[in-house]
Order: sequence, then structure tokens, then C-alpha cells
Amino acid sequence: MVRVMAVGIFDLLHAGHLHYLEQAKSLGDELVVVVAHDDTVRNQKHEPITGQELRRRMVAGLKPVDEAIVGNPPSVPIFDILDVVKPDKIALGYDQKHSIEAVRAGLERQGHGHIEVVRVEGLSDDLDGTRKIISKILDLWTGTEDGPYEED
Repeated sequence: MVRVMAVGIFDLLHAGHLHYLEQAKSLGDELVVVVAHDDTVRNQKHEPITGQELRRRMVAGLKPVDEAIVGNPPSVPIFDILDVVKPDKIALGYDQKHSIEAVRAGLERQGHGHIEVVRVEGLSDDLDGTRKIISKILDLWTGTEDGPYEED
């Protein structure tokens, strides 16, 4: 049984997320997804649009996902989650900022050098990311692209 771990924020769940998780699942038998803690999202990106428990529930409902858990807050060392998940592989998304080499080096330092790190391919769609989707909505709303949006 090969356990794969995928990590992400998963705010405004979209096709790019599904593609990432489908590819991650194809790397093994079981997929455990770690959904970023709200405080981690605030520290790394922005105020979350949806809270961590709702994001976890949405991810858990996707077909490729066997289990979804909320990650630790940023006050807990990042590699501590490995003791909970116990993955054989870590799947990195095509657009995640972490380099495979840096993750492998961190795993080695923490005594988890046996875990394989794989970067999955991106979705060839122009709306495969949250920022792209928000930008498209804003363009439509403000009238800069086939708009302005009008309610029925």
C-alpha cells in the first residue's frame, strides 16, 4: 500500500485542484490531503475566503481523496505532519513554490529521507488557478472583458 500526501490551500476549489489531486492519487493506492490551516494561509498568501474546515470538507468530497485533514498551524514545525500522515510519497503541484530539492533536503534533515517527492503536471487550461479565476471574474465584473456583468 503506497500512501501519497498532497498539500494545498484549496481556497475556491477549481479544476486545477481536481487535476492535481487526480495526478497525486495516480502515484499510489491511498491519497491523504493536507489542507492548509487558516493561519498558514494568512501568513503565506491572503485572508482565506473559506475557512479551513469547509475547505477540508470540500476536498474530502472529491473522488480521488481518501482522507483530508487540516494541517498544523504555522507555530508547529512543517515536517511534523509527516508523523501523522506517514506518506511514502509527497506530490507537489505544478505551481507550488517548493523546489523538489529543497523538500528532499528538509526530509533528509528530519529523518524522512525515504519519502519520495514528485512534482505533478499542470492542467492545460487558462483557468487552472485561483488567481486566474479571480482575475477573470474581476475582468467580467468591471467590463474589461465581455462585460460588464449584468444580473438577471
